[in-house]
Amino acid sequence: MQAKPQQNPAAASTSSRRRGLMFVLSSPSGAGKTTISRRMLEIDPDITLSISVTTRTRRSNEIDGRDYHFIAPARFDEMVKKDELLEHATVFDHHYGTPKHYVESCLTEGRDVLFDIDWQGTRQLSRVSRGDLVSVFILPPSMAELERRLRTRAQDPAEVVARRMAKATAEISHWQEYDYVLINDDLETTIAHVRCILDAERMRRTRQPELEGFVRSLK
Repeated sequence: MQAKPQQNPAAASTSSRRRGLMFVLSSPSGAGKTTISRRMLEIDPDITLSISVTTRTRRSNEIDGRDYHFIAPARFDEMVKKDELLEHATVFDHHYGTPKHYVESCLTEGRDVLFDIDWQGTRQLSRVSRGDLVSVFILPPSMAELERRLRTRAQDPAEVVARRMAKATAEISHWQEYDYVLINDDLETTIAHVRCILDAERMRRTRQPELEGFVRSLK
């Protein structure tokens, strides 16, 4: 049997002790962020999903606690008042927010957290935790293709598709607020690029608190 390669203990220690990061994916509805998020969770065991709370009605293919925590508006208002949310926003007349306790626990334990949120939530996260944040904006290859995708998935009635298209231009206008911007004209290529960004950000010098001590040991 072939022996497994030995890992550098110091390098392993450095990696395991880093603080987790908040990895945000945003896009107009239909541009691919949710599909990309699900694929990242399937292929990367070192990242976990931040499950938002929402006041909107659960869709037939959604599971409470997996896709969202579906809550009443009164409960959402209570969470806002008690400062239990890292960020919150209103999208198409429904409220969305990120529970604070779970995310902070993951970061402290060195686990990365994936966010599928819009530009409003990303801006709020940037204000409170810029050092932990890595943000990626996903663009559609064209507005015509975006509309085609929205109509093809057949989850929303025609009037909702029209509203989403009308809102897409406003959402896209915030692309410059993000660290990285990708054009999703090929899903597999976009996923590969997202993985490269995450891998690089994990190795950023400022995310490896044990490096200074390790370098001193080399002298």
